[in-house]
Amino acid sequence: MSAPATGAADPAATGGAKDGAAGGAGPGSKGSDVGSLARGGALNIVGAVVSAVAQLVVVAVITNAFSQDEAGVFFAATSAFLLFGAVAELGTQTSLVYFIARFRSRGRTERIGPLVRLALRPMVLCSAVLGAVLFAAAPWVAEVMVHGDPGDGATYLRVLAVFLPVMNLSAGALAATQGFRRMRPSVLVENIGRPLVQLAAVGAVAVAGASGLIAVAWVGPYLPAAVLAVLAMLGLVRRTAPDAGTAPDVPPDLGRRFWRYSLPRGLAGITQILLQRMDILLVAAMLGARDAAIYTAASRLRVVGQLANRAISQAVQPQLSEVLAHDDRRSANTLYQTATSWLMLANWPLFLLSALFAEQLLRMFGSGYHTGASVIVVLAAAMLVSAGTGMVEVVLMMAGKTTWNLVNIVLALGVNVCVSVLLIPHIGIVGAALGGAAALLTRNVIPLLQLRLKLGLHPFGRGSLAAAALTGVCFGAVPLAVRLAAGDGLPQLAAAAAVGTVGYVAGCYLLRRPLNLDEAARSILRRGRPRR
Repeated sequence: MSAPATGAADPAATGGAKDGAAGGAGPGSKGSDVGSLARGGALNIVGAVVSAVAQLVVVAVITNAFSQDEAGVFFAATSAFLLFGAVAELGTQTSLVYFIARFRSRGRTERIGPLVRLALRPMVLCSAVLGAVLFAAAPWVAEVMVHGDPGDGATYLRVLAVFLPVMNLSAGALAATQGFRRMRPSVLVENIGRPLVQLAAVGAVAVAGASGLIAVAWVGPYLPAAVLAVLAMLGLVRRTAPDAGTAPDVPPDLGRRFWRYSLPRGLAGITQILLQRMDILLVAAMLGARDAAIYTAASRLRVVGQLANRAISQAVQPQLSEVLAHDDRRSANTLYQTATSWLMLANWPLFLLSALFAEQLLRMFGSGYHTGASVIVVLAAAMLVSAGTGMVEVVLMMAGKTTWNLVNIVLALGVNVCVSVLLIPHIGIVGAALGGAAALLTRNVIPLLQLRLKLGLHPFGRGSLAAAALTGVCFGAVPLAVRLAAGDGLPQLAAAAAVGTVGYVAGCYLLRRPLNLDEAARSILRRGRPRR
């Protein structure tokens, strides 16, 4: 049975088959090679490292400066805020990347300006409305989201609600720049600038002991980020405007086609943020703020892994959209397999070390958090599998299968809720971790089968096998031997990481060809910035 048509069948997104030769990065073009992925991916990984460290330190600062009850209420409030943001986002972020990349690929750049206005105006309006709803309903939401005393939960929610349109405007503008295959604005603004400003602000509040200002410190940096993001987007969009006196060639049904693609993605985005935050909300609602604080600290590993995934995904999304617009599945498979091997190289060392030395890692969050060690072990095992399947959801969406993706995520959310609700009353936060792990496996295995059976794409190859063997030996076998021989203290963790890193670097050099690292290095040295 032949694979279904990709998103290239959508004339509004592609400009129609007759435009296939126009100004694009068609099959075999340099725009779709591994080197281009390396340039964008390398920049994004640098940003992801900074963002991951900053976010980890922000959580550590909060857990060390405030009581577990205060920290738990705040973490629950930020989870509710991000959920409202996902609802208001309407799926515009991925859709902007998808459509802009395809318009550029087909030489229809005059459609980009109208597209951006069509996408961002309703999204900002919806964000403002939902922000007002959250502000008004804050006392009730605070009561529902925390078992027991909600503390300053209502105050936190009201402060966060004011910034809901600002957060989504920033994200939407940066998504538009990614459609131009410009990674630098996202890296500098969202991955480096905002997290570092947030860390400085939260640190200042923690030193002052002003818990009432923690929400302002956490959310305030979204404002300058939004200003910079919009400026970066406008600089790119203005270059696509047609000459004076020339009307842009915009199909009358562009809005309908955009929202037909975007709204399923919006629903998927809501369920996705629910998947990321539902376990925290369930723990807070069923067990209380103290357990929510412990669970949030222990589950930071998952967030760090997601940042690495997002870093590589942002680089590969526009390229996948372009090659799939031409139905070039061979190039798409090469990009998918290469990105998967790099994702494993980035994530598996962290997950393996975290599983073996969980209690030591939790010490950074202060006393009383060591009980979350089992959560780390469960989530690390699931994240190993997730990284090994690659960015299955991104590939599915760039092939135009947003409805498939929505069904998959809804199913995973159902698995998460059912497992968590059944297990949390009996085994506490470990039950929430098992629910999250089951959902993660569901949302990776099902789309993996869909890609293989329907589109002929899969992440497995020489690169992924080499990455698994290398990281498994250096950060699995070696640290396990150190732990069995010398214990699981902090010095042992440092020694295991040091020895593993030496072997890892040597192995990356020896396996540079199957991992495509030689081509990546040449590309980065040849041109140290993402392709325009």
